[in-house]
Amino acid sequence: MRAISTSSHNHLFAAFLGLFALMCCTPSVAQDAGAVQAASGTLAVQRPLIVQPVNEAQLTSLKGNTHPLARPEFDLGSAPATLPMQRMLLVLKRSPQQESALKKLLDDQQDKHSPNYHKWLTPEHFGQKFGPSDADLQTITAWLQSHGFQVSPTKGRTVMEFSGSASQVKKTFHTAIHKYLVNGEQHWANASDPQIPAALTPAVSGIDSLHNFGRKPMSRFFGVVSREKATGKITIPQPQFTFPVSAQNPCNAQDTNCYVVGPYDFAAIYNVAPLWNMGIDGTGQGIAIVQNSNINIADAQGFRSMFGLLPNDPNIIVDGADPGVLGPGQFGSESEADLDVEWSGAVAKGAKIDLVVSADTDSTAGIDLSARYIIENNLDGITEPQATSSTTRCGNRRRLRASAFSSPAEIRARPVAISFRAPLHKPARMDWRLAELPPRLLTSPLAAPISTTCLIPRGIGV
Repeated sequence: MRAISTSSHNHLFAAFLGLFALMCCTPSVAQDAGAVQAASGTLAVQRPLIVQPVNEAQLTSLKGNTHPLARPEFDLGSAPATLPMQRMLLVLKRSPQQESALKKLLDDQQDKHSPNYHKWLTPEHFGQKFGPSDADLQTITAWLQSHGFQVSPTKGRTVMEFSGSASQVKKTFHTAIHKYLVNGEQHWANASDPQIPAALTPAVSGIDSLHNFGRKPMSRFFGVVSREKATGKITIPQPQFTFPVSAQNPCNAQDTNCYVVGPYDFAAIYNVAPLWNMGIDGTGQGIAIVQNSNINIADAQGFRSMFGLLPNDPNIIVDGADPGVLGPGQFGSESEADLDVEWSGAVAKGAKIDLVVSADTDSTAGIDLSARYIIENNLDGITEPQATSSTTRCGNRRRLRASAFSSPAEIRARPVAISFRAPLHKPARMDWRLAELPPRLLTSPLAAPISTTCLIPRGIGV
């Protein structure tokens, strides 16, 4: 057990140095028209990528769009025709010329000698410059609507959200949705790669996704930390932590030797305290967090109270149906949400924390939907992704997600951070489970990996 993985000290420092540099130096993302034009150049009318009539008899398969666990030995048969397939994401494609221009702008935005240095784009300008043309969007939208799908508008023109049923998916994309039983868990997934009219392929990369295999938390548990309410005594299996003691928070009734990492420990270890003393604490900035679970806001309030931080409740934004609190008392989605909310606000203690919650559907991960919401709505200057991994790696799917979310986020400057959890509740004894979060799976060169240890509470008594 360790407070913070020594192998990742440099990554942690680099990530949070970038985070606070952004707080200090970054102007508002939504800039004036002159700054936007400087960054994007002349917003010329894009040439259509779709130049042939849509012919349903001439099809092209979207390779790599079938989950690797959707295999015959796990197959339980076809899904009901009426199974809702909500909020699917059609990933759109850029032309080679657009990709080249986008790469240059991304480089220019990080080059202090470039006139485009830190000149960020709004979603609308990104879409106009690097997305499909109006004509292409109209063609794709008309094609989906002709098959009965409900289609949502897109500003950034990287993904198009649409909803329907399993029967509509089968008729439109020529793949059936089946039920699969893997390791005792039932899932819905497409049985083969989807197909689309060949005329659409210049503007369509694939679908993210047509299954609900989901992703798992990447944490590992190390032990249990207990705190007695009556005495304040904290018991840790392998104490390698420090904790500031005060009259209001005695921590340990026997002595002052307490071992828990708190925000002020972090500030001392990574030299954040001088920035706080200079007034650089996130005030005036926003951090958006992607999640598929809501939280009990008392967790965040208790965390800040316990560690001596001023009240700063997160702003919870529910995108679509509210999934509620998932997996209470477990290290599941709700614990991940608590971690991110509490420790994003612990380091950037004056920042506005926006928790964007989107429910998982039978076809799409909620965290992908939350990421889309944040980017499409130009929500905040920093985005905190969720530390999860797929059941198995699916190369083309990860490339699709990188295409859909990484570039639009980078061009608006979104460094990556990670967080822990240690909220305060009121049982007779509070047990905290220690867990290590490994470095994130990265799709962007602008994201830095971070590994650390977190505390997850488990209340005992009344």
